Amino acid sequence: QEHYGGLNGLTVTWIGDGNNVLHSIMTSAAKLGMHLRIATPRGFEPDIKITKITEQYSKEYGTKLLFTTDPLEAADGANVLVTDTWISMGQEEEKKERLKAFQGYQITMQTAKSAASNWSFLHCLPRKPEEVDDEVFYSPRSLVFQEAENRKWT
Repeated sequence: QEHYGGLNGLTVTWIGDGNNVLHSIMTSAAKLGMHLRIATPRGFEPDIKITKITEQYSKEYGTKLLFTTDPLEAADGANVLVTDTWISMGQEEEKKERLKAFQGYQITMQTAKSAASNWSFLHCLPRKPEEVDDEVFYSPRSLVFQEAENRKWT
């Protein structure tokens, strides 16, 4: 909201794990008027209960919702590209399997080519290079440090 002046009509794309951060976005995006595009590898989708709630909210608030396994499809027209860790606390023993499953999900400038001309990037930190490359993470399009500062006040 701070960056775009408002949230209504924005398209947010999540590329990564169907985790708690995604669940929070899913349960709030439609209520704020945001379209949501989600790309996760097979087997790493968000919780089905949260998915059903999200589908209901999307219909109720008239927003668009897409679930896919293709990160480039999800990025198409996105104002905001978002990812998070692929290996959360307690999942360390799954690291090899997860890194293999998430190949092709790293957010790069190539990912952003099909995004909207005003795209930005978010990550709730700490970031691993396999999730987003340096070119995107340290670019002027990256709002990760403003995002971190805003969490300080919440």
